[in-house]
Amino acid sequence: MRIVLAQPCARIVGPGDARQPVRQDGGMSARTIHQHRDAVATLLAPLVQGRATETLHLSSERLNADPAGYRARTLATGVDSPASLPPFDNSQMDGYAVRAADLTGATADSPVRLVIAGRIAAGDPGTALQPGTAAPIMTGAPIPAGADAVVPIERADPPRFLPARQSAGAGPTVAFDAMVQPGTFVRPTGSDVRAGDLLLPAGTVLGPAQLGVLAGTGVTQVPVVRRIRVLLIATGHEIREPGADLAPGQIYDSNSVLLSQALQDAGCTVTARPCRSDDAADLLALLADAAGTDLVVTVGGVSAGAREVVRDALGPLGVSFQHVAMQPGGPQGLGAIPHSYLGGATAATPGGLVPVVTFPGNPVSALISFEVFLRPVLRRLAGLPRPDRELRRAPLAAAVESPAGKHQLRRGILRHDGALDLVGGASSHLLHAYAAATALVHLPVGVESVAAGTPVDYWSIDD
Repeated sequence: MRIVLAQPCARIVGPGDARQPVRQDGGMSARTIHQHRDAVATLLAPLVQGRATETLHLSSERLNADPAGYRARTLATGVDSPASLPPFDNSQMDGYAVRAADLTGATADSPVRLVIAGRIAAGDPGTALQPGTAAPIMTGAPIPAGADAVVPIERADPPRFLPARQSAGAGPTVAFDAMVQPGTFVRPTGSDVRAGDLLLPAGTVLGPAQLGVLAGTGVTQVPVVRRIRVLLIATGHEIREPGADLAPGQIYDSNSVLLSQALQDAGCTVTARPCRSDDAADLLALLADAAGTDLVVTVGGVSAGAREVVRDALGPLGVSFQHVAMQPGGPQGLGAIPHSYLGGATAATPGGLVPVVTFPGNPVSALISFEVFLRPVLRRLAGLPRPDRELRRAPLAAAVESPAGKHQLRRGILRHDGALDLVGGASSHLLHAYAAATALVHLPVGVESVAAGTPVDYWSIDD
């Protein structure tokens, strides 16, 4: 057994996991994971054509108003630095700003004494340093004109700053028992970046350091790739908001929360509107108030039972439903619906159609479906690094069985000894076990059992 990861779009291939449909029990055929991944990527390809830019404003007000506003943003164009960083020569240490020439000949046996000048704190403009003087200076404070080095406070005598009332005037002195080279403990202007230099190239993902250097050079706004705007609809007559009082037969809606987070991490803006009804008209009403949506993702209502709200509502509009040879997450759907059903056109979807991807309703099925089919495509659209999960290989800690006609994805934990422990069973409702997992273990089509100690492929998901 072997799963091969190919580029540019990662493939999950094992025995029977190729391009041909997989024959299921009862004679029915099912798509392979490979085929459905290709179908989802093709469906979302038009979003690249309409991908636009928007302006990201860098300010504390913006961050306070939208704490997630900077997450997973990608520069649309390169940014040149409007200023040097640091913008002036400044002190790397708490100590004394001196003229190196004034300490010529200083030794332990013959220290040089200099008159203490006025103190310079960070944020102070400072005054020119006169020959024969030393100015107490704090870390980050500007090097005064005339000075060209800093001596750390612990190398001075006394090794402490004198009180402010004593450090002014011509009386107090400080002694130095060693010479110093010009430039010592001085951060030169532009030693990090100079004004006019390329600060960050196009395609840079804005993390803490990148945002910090933008703010540090005084940049107030940058062009970024506009996020894909996703309408997320978790469905089910039984779902209720977390914290609500539950009647018999009702459950809390975890799908809206877990997929909203997953979509945001993939670079999307998400509007979650649960449909707590099995009536197709109610779902269509939610769509009608979603102008500007680039992508619709639904959860639940895609199986072959009665009152499958997503099938009932979206099937007649052009969404098709298939069974994929995977476990969990077999029932899947995708298609495109006219933008008129979402209240109007959107610039990101040429041709007047909005793509729709539908997942099954059990939380584990929904999240694994997102991992396999949607996450890599969305991360590529957002320009984010590592769109595909890294495929690794490790031995199983215990034997496991798998249905031969399905590509099974089991949740696991990579132990300190390098073996994989499976957590929970194969069932699609075991969300708590998924929350404990650090890996998704691949047991591809054609594999019925794997002995303990056998290497298998897995995705690391502990990021």
